[in-house]
Amino acid sequence: MAKPVKITETVLRDAHQSLIATRMTTDTILPIVGKMDEVGYHSLEAWGGATFDACLRFLNEDPWERLRKIKAVAKKTPLQMLFRGQNILGYKHYADDVVEYFVQKSIANGIDILRIFDALNDVRNLKCAIDACKKEKGHVQATVCYTISPVHDIESFVKMAKELEEMGADSICIKDMAGLLLPYTAYDLVKAMKETVKVPIQLHTHYTSGVASMTYIKAIEAGVDVVDCAISPLALGTSQPPTEPLVASLQSTPYDTGYDLNKLTEIAEYFRPIREKYIATGLLDPKVMGVDVNTLLYQVPGGMLSNLVSQLKQQGKEDKYEEVLKEVPRVREDLGFPPLVTPSSQIVGTQAVLNVIMGERYKMVSKETKGIVKGEYGKTPVEIKPEIIKKIIGDEERITCRPADLIEPELEKLRKECADYMEQDEDVLSYALFGPVATKFFEYRQAQKYKIDPDLVDRKEMTHPI
Repeated sequence: MAKPVKITETVLRDAHQSLIATRMTTDTILPIVGKMDEVGYHSLEAWGGATFDACLRFLNEDPWERLRKIKAVAKKTPLQMLFRGQNILGYKHYADDVVEYFVQKSIANGIDILRIFDALNDVRNLKCAIDACKKEKGHVQATVCYTISPVHDIESFVKMAKELEEMGADSICIKDMAGLLLPYTAYDLVKAMKETVKVPIQLHTHYTSGVASMTYIKAIEAGVDVVDCAISPLALGTSQPPTEPLVASLQSTPYDTGYDLNKLTEIAEYFRPIREKYIATGLLDPKVMGVDVNTLLYQVPGGMLSNLVSQLKQQGKEDKYEEVLKEVPRVREDLGFPPLVTPSSQIVGTQAVLNVIMGERYKMVSKETKGIVKGEYGKTPVEIKPEIIKKIIGDEERITCRPADLIEPELEKLRKECADYMEQDEDVLSYALFGPVATKFFEYRQAQKYKIDPDLVDRKEMTHPI
């Protein structure tokens, strides 16, 4: 039976992460949060993903303080974050005690909904975060990363959704990080999930391939409960479908969101000059606002494509672009068909570049590729072939258990290491995830507090995949 659809607004997190490398400051965000709180959104995605890293590394901001400030203004609308399972918001697996404490502090500081995913769809890597969220009375949105391969089909995604429901998920997110989900496939997938699981289904996609709004309409017809959109000035391209056109399209239908288009227009008007400023400074490249059909041809996320181009440029091998694109699916198959999302997309892409540039496959192997083959990231969707294992890690022993089972508790040790900088309990978590980057921020914070000239504090900008 048709019912009103709800929308999660992504402009405070994924929209600016996708378009401007997560550079929106807290001062830019806060003036509009009150107005956004009046719309009646399902949630505001305001934290997690790369926001934490970018705050510390590039903006000289405390991510915890950002969360508290947004929460103080958004009194009605639930706040949502993206949480990378055992990776938390970093790029490796952390001990269970760090994961549990991070979940506890996220909820204590204002997060209501945790969208928890794993890059390999290995549910073992979600369990600790799910259990911690349940314990803290947060809403667990467990995630199925959508991808296309000979081993991924509707049946396998529905089976995973059922498993996540049994693990305690309060809702399921279908996360289409590359914009690969086509409209009629979305209809079939959502319909099959709705027939199998009882909890609400939310759909997240990106506009990269140009089909996202059509995908949402078909998913809505199939019964999806919530979709992710971005207010129009920071929508489209590698971001999400725009909020206002979808709201307008659903008016006077059984799916009507009930949101006031006048309020949404006011929010869009706030972000329009901000968008113009980002374009003028070069932070927002108009190229990422267009449709990239290569996304559908090669099943490679837009951000990964630009990464490949820059890697080839550095080597003076731009003429090898087509060859690398053809190598990506081969490497992905060799590595057990992982979904292409952080960090697996970077790993597969870099290895494809190495294979082409070296003129021989796996002549040079990255540390991260070895990590996937060894099992450091978890279980790949299909078993890696013995000859590939032999070629990449030789006779090294592989991890078959949940990788975090091999990590000793580390919270107390980390507390001792950063004791001199601690001004709040949460600082140990910033330090746990981003050691030297967090330390630099702590030094900057102390300099501000004691009115030391910030130029005396060494703040060399470090490059990092966001």
